[in-house]
Amino acid sequence: MSSFLIVIVIFLAFVFLYIIPVRLWIESIAAGVPVNIFSLIFMRFRAVNPYDIVRPYIMAMKAGLEDVTVPMLESHYMSIGTRNPDVGNRMHRLVTALISADKANLKLTCKQAMAIDLAGRDLLGAVHTSVKPKIIETPKIAAIAKDGIQVMAIARVTVRTNIEQLVGGAGEETIIARVGEGIVSTIGSATSHKDVLENPDKISKTVLDKGLDAGTAFEILSIDIADVDIGKNIGAMLQTDQAEADKKIAQAKAEERRAMAFAHEQEMKAKVVEAEAEIPMAIAQAFREGNLGIMDYYNLRNIQADTNMRKTIAGTDSENPDTKKTKK
Repeated sequence: MSSFLIVIVIFLAFVFLYIIPVRLWIESIAAGVPVNIFSLIFMRFRAVNPYDIVRPYIMAMKAGLEDVTVPMLESHYMSIGTRNPDVGNRMHRLVTALISADKANLKLTCKQAMAIDLAGRDLLGAVHTSVKPKIIETPKIAAIAKDGIQVMAIARVTVRTNIEQLVGGAGEETIIARVGEGIVSTIGSATSHKDVLENPDKISKTVLDKGLDAGTAFEILSIDIADVDIGKNIGAMLQTDQAEADKKIAQAKAEERRAMAFAHEQEMKAKVVEAEAEIPMAIAQAFREGNLGIMDYYNLRNIQADTNMRKTIAGTDSENPDTKKTKK
């Protein structure tokens, strides 16, 4: 029975120490940032881990952040979700970001930091980027100058986080897209690709003057052209394709005219055959009317026979020239 009581006492002791985090309470007192013991107990009942609240709070107080309070941290903890496995890490990063911003003289309040964190932004990374600007490299962007030569350029964009625009501001993808659009527009307005090769800084100056960081979470500090390459002669290719298309159109029209001429020729031949078919009828009609005598008919037949003979001889000589030589 005594062993059973010992087990119960030990169990109750563990429950007591879990519900009342005495060690954490003593730790806050030792750090000079006392926390009400009842607040720690109520955190347990609200499913809030007091270690994820008190230790970041101690860090904030030691760094001199006066606008950070325990209720604010607890409220943010519950907004993230008590069952979120990353909630403790996010609370630590939140306070670390506030301390870094304060040491760098950046205007970042606790409410702003919480809003940025709840919006899904990397708050600590944004603060580091505000202190130490980072470089965004664009992919190879191809554009065509007015002389038809393709020019490909790669730009390096140096940006710094704009804390005030971090909530609701566009991200890196928008910066890359806008810079790419500016490069295409600048190269396209160049008279010759040689102008781009001679003055690549003209691209960066023109693009930088367009205010591409408006409405984004970044402030563009500089745009540098890292590489410029010459691509294909797009103008010549387009002209070649156009010439080939014009050639095919001309060939199609010529074929159409040839077909029409052939059809017209066949039509004329048909009319000749039709007219020749009417000759016997005309001769018969002439006989009936007395306009043609028998002798006239014989003369006509002799002329036709003589004509056919001449055609036959002419055709044989034209087909076989050796026949003429033999006869001679």
